[in-house]
Amino acid sequence: MPNEKELARGWLQKGDSGLATGMQTVKGPGPYDTACFHAQQAAEKYLKALPAFDGEAIPRTHDLVDLFDLCHRINPKLSIDRTELAALTPYAVQLRYDIDFWPDVETARDALRASEQVRTAVLALLPLQSHP
Repeated sequence: MPNEKELARGWLQKGDSGLATGMQTVKGPGPYDTACFHAQQAAEKYLKALPAFDGEAIPRTHDLVDLFDLCHRINPKLSIDRTELAALTPYAVQLRYDIDFWPDVETARDALRASEQVRTAVLALLPLQSHP
C-alpha cells in the first residue's frame, strides 16, 4: 500500500496530466470547453494531494471551494483565491453538459492559469519527496 508521500505524488501526477492536456488543447483550435474541464480536474487533484499527504480520507467532490476549506484546515498556510476556485468548479460537471457553453480560448487560458496557481500553492506546502 502506498504511503502518504506516494499518494500525494499520485494525485499531483494526475493533476499534471490534466493540466498538460488542457495546455495542449489551447495551443490548437480547441475544443476549449474541454480545456476548461481539464483545468478544473487538475485543480481538484492538486487540492486532493494535501489531504492524501496528511493521511485524510479524500472526499468525493468536485467542489473546489469545499476542497480548499478542507485543505486550509489541514494547512492554514494554503493561499488560493477562493473566487477563482468557485469559478473553476462548474467546469467539472455542470458546464460539461451545458449545450450553450462554448468558451473562447482566453477563458480556457484563464482557467488553466488558475489551475497552475493551485499547483504552485499546493507544491509549496508539500515536501520535495512528494513532488512529481
